[in-house]
Amino acid sequence: MTRMGFAPHPERRPVLVAGASSGIGEATAKALAELGHPVALGARRVEKCAETAAAIVDAGGEAIAVALDVTDNDSVVAAYDEATKALGDIEIVVSGAGDLQIGRAHEMDVDEWAAQIDVHLVGAYRLYRAAVPSMIERRRGDFVFISSDVVSHPRPWSSAYVAAKYGVEGLAATAHMELEGTGVRAGLVRPGQTLTGMGMNLDQKATEAMLNDWIAFGLARHGNFMRPENLAHAVVSMITLPPGAHMKAVDVEAEGKLARPKENS
Repeated sequence: MTRMGFAPHPERRPVLVAGASSGIGEATAKALAELGHPVALGARRVEKCAETAAAIVDAGGEAIAVALDVTDNDSVVAAYDEATKALGDIEIVVSGAGDLQIGRAHEMDVDEWAAQIDVHLVGAYRLYRAAVPSMIERRRGDFVFISSDVVSHPRPWSSAYVAAKYGVEGLAATAHMELEGTGVRAGLVRPGQTLTGMGMNLDQKATEAMLNDWIAFGLARHGNFMRPENLAHAVVSMITLPPGAHMKAVDVEAEGKLARPKENS
């Protein structure tokens, strides 16, 4: 049952997932396909998206792969148009594309630093700008930004990534106000430490130095990491909430190692 004035979600809700070639994006695309959503998987590594899309189709779902580079506005618009043509009006967009470059703020190359802002923040905006106007016309839709817990707990060696995610949160905060009364919802999912492909190509010595700095500031409490599927569940919870209510942000953190039961004295 929905609140007065809000129609239920339509039976068919096509999805576009950016960053669907691996990690959180891939897991989210699979989870939504399992629920019956037609899914367009977008990323620069379109061949990886095609493999996942084929597996979804083999399992009885509906999925396509689209080439998507969020640092290129023409690519974003083309991917959105292709997904719409193949699946119908896009009802849900998950903005999860990104990579990771690390370094102390005073040592990073300026272009490398700026590239992190481009992919994580401007890339999310490009996708938002392409998708949301048609959602507003239909008076419904969900746009999910994948943020990070670095917004509440900034980490050394990650200034560009932290700044980009701060920007994403500012964009979402503004979107919440601008979308009020349109029927369109924007939400944030904030992952804690998650085992994905992001950062696996980093220099080992730099990574060790970074982790030592994290420990010094109490930012590495334990070594447990979440699986991408944990974040996919959060996205599913957000977009399946009936119209008339708004899940604006969800924080998902890894639990520490289970302690041994205390022995009776």
